[in-house]
Amino acid sequence: MMGFAIDMDGTVYHGERPIPGARGFIDGLRERGIPFRFVTNNSSHDRGFYADRLNRMGFGVVPEEILTSTVATVRFIKDRRAGKSVYAIATPDVRREIADSGVDMVSSGRPDIVLLTFDTTIDYGKINRGYHYLMQGSELIATHPDDVCPTEDSYDIDIGPFIRMFESVTASKATVVGKPNSLMLNMAAAEMGVRPEDVVMVGDRLSTDIRMAADAGTRSVLVLSGETDLGLLERSDVRPTFVVQSVADILTDLVDSKRIS
Repeated sequence: MMGFAIDMDGTVYHGERPIPGARGFIDGLRERGIPFRFVTNNSSHDRGFYADRLNRMGFGVVPEEILTSTVATVRFIKDRRAGKSVYAIATPDVRREIADSGVDMVSSGRPDIVLLTFDTTIDYGKINRGYHYLMQGSELIATHPDDVCPTEDSYDIDIGPFIRMFESVTASKATVVGKPNSLMLNMAAAEMGVRPEDVVMVGDRLSTDIRMAADAGTRSVLVLSGETDLGLLERSDVRPTFVVQSVADILTDLVDSKRIS
């Protein structure tokens, strides 16, 4: 059985605007009994926030159907850095989400890990505190590598430049968990109850969505509703399995025609 891992920004919505046909695509997956998970690198909010955003647009989802890079990173830390303490550079709701997961959040002393998320409340104090911890030997872990985050009509600076800043000034190397790391795909597969090789990744970014699928050896659908256009695709060495204008075309062009099964 196949399952769909579906990006959000640029794939099913732009900001607060759903992409035409996106709700019909999700409804169609439900009608056909095809499992799916929304998989996003955006770690500026907890997954309840994204569920609320999708539901304002009429998607009718629950938080458990959303896998954010924060959730994936928390699972990574609990599995592979069990018992380690964390200082999280994060928004208040993301800090609560991390703390509620059972991760040991530092209140004093040097943490084992400095966790860098897409913190839209970041300031010099947080940056400097993280810097000093790293210089004292803490490990740098980041939720995802994106340089920019799409908005309704433009892009905002994302986490990537901050990763490079910390790496540069501390001579450390970040462990990055989110897309294109195949950990995200494997986690989505486990949640859907399908094999990783049966996951179809749907997204608009070659460097994260499509790269992850290619590296994992599974199929991908590039949608041209977001970051990537045909010119960028032609210049890239990352090749999707399929290319469609938007998610509105996936069911009729790929699923019902049995090109994906």
